[in-house]
Amino acid sequence: MDIDINTPAILFPTVSLLLLAYTNRFLALASIIRNLHATHQAHPSTVLLKEISNLRYRVRLIRNMQAFGALSLLLCVACMLLLFAGLLVLGRLVFAASLVLMLISLAMSFREIQISTDALNLHLRDLETL
Repeated sequence: MDIDINTPAILFPTVSLLLLAYTNRFLALASIIRNLHATHQAHPSTVLLKEISNLRYRVRLIRNMQAFGALSLLLCVACMLLLFAGLLVLGRLVFAASLVLMLISLAMSFREIQISTDALNLHLRDLETL
């Protein structure tokens, strides 16, 4: 496969939008956690403690999603520098590594969405029983 300096540059808008989406998910989760904290302070509940545990896991996932996405972008920049310097083989390897990091980030995002959906379904089931 032949790549030039434009190939890794294609990922820049994608990664930037993805990191923005991850940040939005993090901010929404932070708001939920703050509200649950206030609710738990006023009315302690074991159910809330289970939900907080779920949210803690999701926060870790989002942190890791952001880290892998940022590392992917960093490797894209490194790849462009290597290609610019004429180090094509090393540039290809770094670009491949950046794609692997992006795949990991997306897989974590998929998992976080599954967990989020499961939590929402629990709330919906609770409403249906009322």
